[in-house]
Amino acid sequence: MDYKQLVTAALAPALPDFTKEAILEKLEQPKTSKQGDLAFPTFTLAKTLHKAPQMIASDIVEKVDDADFEKVVAMGPYVNFFFKKDAFAADILGQVLSAEGHFGDSKLGEQGQVPIDMSSPNIAKPISMGHLRSTVIGNSLANILSKLDYQPVKINHLGDWGTQFGKLITAYKMWGSEAEVKADPINNLLKYYVRFHKEDVDHPEMDDEAREWFKKLENGDEEATKLWSWFRSESLKAFKKIYKRLDIDFDSFKGEAFYNDKMQEVVDILEDKHLLQESQGAEVVDLSKYDLNPALIKKSDGATLYITRDLAAAIYRKRTYDFVQSLYVVGNEQTNHFKQLKAVLTEMGFDWADEIHHIPFGLITSGGKKLSTRSGRVILLDKVLDDAVSLAHEQIEAKNPDLPNKDEVADAVGIGAVVFHDLKNERMNSFDFNLEEVVRFEGETGPYVQYAHARAESILRKAGSPEIATTDQALADPAAWDTLKLLSEFPATVVRASTEYEPSVVAKYAIHLAKAFNKYYANTKILVEDDDLNARLALVKSVSIVLKEALRLLGVKAPDEM
Repeated sequence: MDYKQLVTAALAPALPDFTKEAILEKLEQPKTSKQGDLAFPTFTLAKTLHKAPQMIASDIVEKVDDADFEKVVAMGPYVNFFFKKDAFAADILGQVLSAEGHFGDSKLGEQGQVPIDMSSPNIAKPISMGHLRSTVIGNSLANILSKLDYQPVKINHLGDWGTQFGKLITAYKMWGSEAEVKADPINNLLKYYVRFHKEDVDHPEMDDEAREWFKKLENGDEEATKLWSWFRSESLKAFKKIYKRLDIDFDSFKGEAFYNDKMQEVVDILEDKHLLQESQGAEVVDLSKYDLNPALIKKSDGATLYITRDLAAAIYRKRTYDFVQSLYVVGNEQTNHFKQLKAVLTEMGFDWADEIHHIPFGLITSGGKKLSTRSGRVILLDKVLDDAVSLAHEQIEAKNPDLPNKDEVADAVGIGAVVFHDLKNERMNSFDFNLEEVVRFEGETGPYVQYAHARAESILRKAGSPEIATTDQALADPAAWDTLKLLSEFPATVVRASTEYEPSVVAKYAIHLAKAFNKYYANTKILVEDDDLNARLALVKSVSIVLKEALRLLGVKAPDEM
């Protein structure tokens, strides 16, 4: 039952000058259940009706048919509706138990494809905490969109091209060994690269050699291509180990190199449409009508830039996926780049540029300072995950040393804690990372939500894992009311998270539901043999289902025991 529509239908006869849509838009959620379940504010009617809002609210209550509600009362300038608790409980619990993990699914996306450009580490460099946000935000958005019947396409646009490969090949030829690279690809390739940058200060001829190797690579030289391909595949193996730990997979690893032979078409279209202008020997697209700086398409030496490659990638993705939206989960500092990208595509005559969305996010800091590879302020993601799992282990040993599958649970809790902590923050907010705070079982953390789910499962096991009917679960217990209402809000929460591209909406919802359930559990004896036992177990089962699904949407596992 749609209770907003029910309230709207009840108010419509009392508000003949309002459309049902206008009434629906004004409905508000009262701050607490004591003030009702939905409220209609009357402030805006005061001018036209020449009455005080409080009086208008009282008049409306007199005209409303309250047969479908527990009561309808005027509270100051609001008309407050209280739902019938037993009917509401039977309705919402029936829905959750019938749908199980599919509760909140919808056909909104109509199978439309949505490429998501996410993660995108550079070859031969380690995945650091700096890559975490793009990776987990992108993955969560893919899960959320999939639930709403979109077809997400997760693309890892690898940094696998550029002059650094000339330097890397030079360094490898001077100091590297095949055995070293195979043993520890990322750290050894990085070691060669860092050594190159130290030694080329006194040996500038090394830079000439590096340029020569990159030129060979661009021209398809066999040895250069073989080394580049090997560095790429060894790096990818190392990356995939981390992605496996995060339980994240990709549909495509097409990186920058893939678009090398696709950029000329971009330049040709720009030339055909007379969009290219010369500026100090370089070629640019004037974007002054968009209040943007010119987009630099070709340097004075003829070299292409990121935007040329991204234009080629956008055109390729439209042709390949015929997308309904195309998302780029990339840091906030790239906002101007994506504005330019959309503006140039619009100038090229591609109206689908409107469906491109940059999903920016803030920084992760450590001790209040920005993480940076160059300054050596790098926190390796693999190390953070190891430490988080270790902390989870310690807490499990202290709280539940006889837990049968401790290693598996510690993995789910530790890694889940890191992912959840990132996603509970609104993505535009920067945050300081402190591992001890992240892996706490108390407070607004991933382990707190996981523990609420495990507690619900524990109650069901103690009850003998009963088969719970999906109908007639009329639970009128006022102590359960906040939990029941939160369960009903899950479908709308998923939709809101998708329209705002904001996984934190789901994470915060999961925290609120876990808190409401824990409060209910603390104040109610659930396993008491009485007429309401089945209905209480239906509530517990529903909470378990929805918490597990909310965590899944975030990319976090929900152990049944902790």
